[in-house]
Amino acid sequence: MQPDISPRALRHILIVGGGSSGWMSAAAIAHAVRGACKITVIESDEIGIVGVGEATIPPIKFFNHTLGLDEVAFVKATQGSFKLGIEFVDWGRLGNRYFHPFGKYGVEFDAAPLHHFWLRARAEGDLTPLQDYSMAWAAARDDKFDRPTRDPRLIQSTFDYAYHFDASLYAKFLRGYAEERGAVRVEGRIVATHLHPETGSIKSVEMADGRTFEADFFVDCSGFRALLIEEALKTGYEDWTHWLPCDRAVAVPCARAGALTPYTRSTARSAGWQWRIPLQHRVGNGHVYASRFLGDDEAESSLLANIESEPLASPRRLRFVTGRRKLHWNKNCVAIGLASGFLEPLKSTSIHLIQSGITRFLALFPGRDPNPISVAEYNRLTQIEFERVRDFIVLHYHASTRDDSELWRYTKAMSIPDTLAYKLEQFSAAGNIVSDGLELFQNPSWLAVFIGQDVIPRRYAPLVDLRRADESTRFLESIRRSMNQAAGAMPTHEDFIAKTCEAAIR
Repeated sequence: MQPDISPRALRHILIVGGGSSGWMSAAAIAHAVRGACKITVIESDEIGIVGVGEATIPPIKFFNHTLGLDEVAFVKATQGSFKLGIEFVDWGRLGNRYFHPFGKYGVEFDAAPLHHFWLRARAEGDLTPLQDYSMAWAAARDDKFDRPTRDPRLIQSTFDYAYHFDASLYAKFLRGYAEERGAVRVEGRIVATHLHPETGSIKSVEMADGRTFEADFFVDCSGFRALLIEEALKTGYEDWTHWLPCDRAVAVPCARAGALTPYTRSTARSAGWQWRIPLQHRVGNGHVYASRFLGDDEAESSLLANIESEPLASPRRLRFVTGRRKLHWNKNCVAIGLASGFLEPLKSTSIHLIQSGITRFLALFPGRDPNPISVAEYNRLTQIEFERVRDFIVLHYHASTRDDSELWRYTKAMSIPDTLAYKLEQFSAAGNIVSDGLELFQNPSWLAVFIGQDVIPRRYAPLVDLRRADESTRFLESIRRSMNQAAGAMPTHEDFIAKTCEAAIR
């Protein structure tokens, strides 16, 4: 290890917990400090990882790129596949399906957004679904995939993508990366945390075998247990179960029985929803549900009855409380991943919230005596991100018109956050997609859910009435035609993987 540049600089960062959060943290910090600070990861083989975060959203590409990871090597190592969006089944109403694409709708061709022209065409009797103006959907519906082009003049530049991967293999991949850059793994189980008597900050952790590890700063990646941020520092938790009542999940893998689809599927059930995540070597399945409306055994039976082949392992049951820590950075400890809070994986945000937490931490990187101003800013930004993602997830439940079970009647009738209520009012009345700041999910994502769940604005932008209907109709038709032609020229998702990044599956 290099000597300290300054006596204020951190000499040792200790990460408690492995899994995706621990090794993403270790990899990113090791890349940033370049050997100038010792990094230790304490991980216990006795404690399993949650490992359900196998679906991601497009910003994961930036995280991997920042670390200099090769995409082909990464996909092979994690037995991954590509993701163009999420298909939602039975969410807005029974029998309804819609697609949340990655990328935008159509191309910019006027001062008014495309969806206002679509709304006018709909009012005139054109029943073409909005998703038919999405390049991501044009490819996904036929199980096609190719990387988008960088040429903004081409329709193939209008979509984006993310990945499905095995979270445990991703952690293993990043462990190798971090260890090559100086991070040290310690095997063992922590049994006690010791605080400084004067400051109340964390001094050391004690292992079951009696070893003690001191550090200047601690990263809590201990999952739901929140060993440091909660058990030791008593930070507190803000419970959001009244908005997001699902508090259980059961997960099981199975063999793939059909085409390798380039998207995640979320199917609404009577007391929650079921995920389907296709990887090269298997399909990940899970049932997220509200225990007040459905028993654990019933949930497991429902899941096993609705997977495409025989399970490859025994189902695993999880319990959680949706919400967030009251402070995500407290004293000399920052919580990353499940220790920081939990939002059900409906929008594949678990991995992203790890990524964004790490990115913020590096931007506000502390010295040996953390600056309260930077700590406050970290907590402010993290709170905002959690709340905005929360609102987007709540929208899926509240905007449903289903009334066939207790869960859906509850979520339709419940009061919602004021921030979400304002967004709903603006879109319902005038098709306006509004925001009071930078959000993870941009306008196309909100539009996909609004329209997909039949939140149809009462009017479209008046500017559209100043345009000739026949011209805009021809342009809309040309967008669909161009997208269909571009998708038709793409290889299938399975062929793309076979030719570029097929894993050596054992």
